[in-house]
Amino acid sequence: MTTKVQYTYDIGDRVAERPKSHGIFAVRNEVKDRIQQYRSQRYGTVVGINLKPNKSGAKQKFMLIRWDHLKTPTEHAQMRICPADQLERLQSEGYGFEVE
Repeated sequence: MTTKVQYTYDIGDRVAERPKSHGIFAVRNEVKDRIQQYRSQRYGTVVGINLKPNKSGAKQKFMLIRWDHLKTPTEHAQMRICPADQLERLQSEGYGFEVE
């Protein structure tokens, strides 16, 4: 069985957060406003790469990313980001969206 090939990231690469699903519905306006603040697309630069073991001992790649709107870097699993130049392709293929 083959596994999906991951992107290989280096320090200094431009990345984007993978598209999020849009299946969350809320009735109250304060809940809608709270959800909306997390809906914007984030872009940033990789400033560090770490390997951390998961529960079973396998190493997973985590990256320190300095998002354009933040001053300090935050740590994210590699599976949650994509290269900035691949974002449009992922969205057109329906990643994170309902495609009919």
